Amino acid sequence: MALMITDECINCDVCEPECPNGAIYQGEEIYEIDPNKCTECVGHFDEPQCQQVCPVDCIPLDPKREETKDQLMAKFLKLTGKA
Repeated sequence: MALMITDECINCDVCEPECPNGAIYQGEEIYEIDPNKCTECVGHFDEPQCQQVCPVDCIPLDPKREETKDQLMAKFLKLTGKA
């Protein structure tokens, strides 16, 4: 699954630079995650880095974007040009 940022986000800006895929960006009110770029850090790290640094724990899995680890790895390979 891709991750999402909930409206509990406090715009602290610690998650954006941690995303190796550049999936996190400043939205109109809070940070948002582009689900087409989010691999949950599969291919880069063992755990999603944004979740690790978020001080308010507002980055859950997006239930509307179910993806297997294989699908996330395929997305990683496509995004990095390693496919």
